[in-house]
Amino acid sequence: MTVAAPAPPAPAGPVRRRPRPHPLDVVAVVLALLGVGCAVTGLLPRAETTATLHRIGPLLLFLGTVVVLAELTAVAGVFDVLGTRLAIAARGSWARLFLLCVGFATATTVVLNLDTTAVLLTPVMLALARNLRVAPAPLAVTTVWLANTASLLLPVSNLTNLLAADRIGLDPVGFAARMWLPQLAALAVTGLLLWCCWWRRYRPPDGRFTPPARPTPADPVLYRTALAGCLLFVVGVLAEVELGIVSTVAAALVLVGFAVRSPGTLRARLVPLRLLLFVTGLFLVIQTLGRWGLDHLVADLLGEDGGAAGLLRAGGTGALLANAVNNLPAYLAGESVLPPEAGSRLLALLIGTNIGPLAVPWASLATLLWFERCRTAGVSVPLTRFLLTGALLAVTATAAAAGALLITG
Repeated sequence: MTVAAPAPPAPAGPVRRRPRPHPLDVVAVVLALLGVGCAVTGLLPRAETTATLHRIGPLLLFLGTVVVLAELTAVAGVFDVLGTRLAIAARGSWARLFLLCVGFATATTVVLNLDTTAVLLTPVMLALARNLRVAPAPLAVTTVWLANTASLLLPVSNLTNLLAADRIGLDPVGFAARMWLPQLAALAVTGLLLWCCWWRRYRPPDGRFTPPARPTPADPVLYRTALAGCLLFVVGVLAEVELGIVSTVAAALVLVGFAVRSPGTLRARLVPLRLLLFVTGLFLVIQTLGRWGLDHLVADLLGEDGGAAGLLRAGGTGALLANAVNNLPAYLAGESVLPPEAGSRLLALLIGTNIGPLAVPWASLATLLWFERCRTAGVSVPLTRFLLTGALLAVTATAAAAGALLITG
């Protein structure tokens, strides 16, 4: 009698792991809950809570719609096509590619804001480096540095700019008239350090690379629609249309195009819920902390000096606080103790909080998002070199821009 061998055990099925929330999601939810707690418990009086929410309502509308516009623009291939065309325009020259990448990152930050540059342009630059078979570090660092230092010129370039322009009553043209020279000074320092510290170090043999093939959008209709939406947004900003309105109209145009051509792309995750919760909670928490001692500390740091010394001190305070906590709460804390008539000092504080957040990874949301995009793409930028050169840029560019503000002020 033959005894059958025991059947082998059935292979275990794949173990399903519960998805872990992203750390930034956790931070956003915690901040939102803390903000609600401050309002509910009375730590932040109801009148101040209402005033704060009323103030940030238009900002939230702008942020939500401009991020949707930028995300769909990226899906339509606008950024990829433009990035590849830059490499073609460089005609194999490493130095020319450097200038074009600096210009591209600067334009994206100025027109669509720094978070768009960090989130959407970073993967484009990393993919471009892979296609060109060159080191990704210089292209990656170009993106994050200019996401911060190129965000001075227009109110739309940075959330803090919107707050400052509203605080001292400057329209987009008036704001640009005050900030164009500080922006040029910051860009000059950024470009010099980028080349000396990163691009020259990673230059390919003979300073040459093989240009890529000419790109073709997957859907030319969506490509043109997204491009038209971006141009409409730019024209609306320059025409001084209310930012929330122009961003909503531009995003609606692109949304209609996707609804017709690619409805499956339109999902709820396009709405930047994390960013909206983060901003709302942060405003409420900082407003509460200001009532309980933070305002006094920041006032001591800012001092009461006027003239050149006062501007440099305000810029340095903004950069210091941004790297200690984060640039948005740093600006909010400084704004709360500077009266609207101290417009030049407020703009110097703005310079510090915009340019300064480069010495540590958590100093700005854009830098955090950039680190996450690099990690997702499997790109490791030398951390020690990044932190040291970032600290050097934060100090020198803040000083240069604050000094330039004396001329336009």
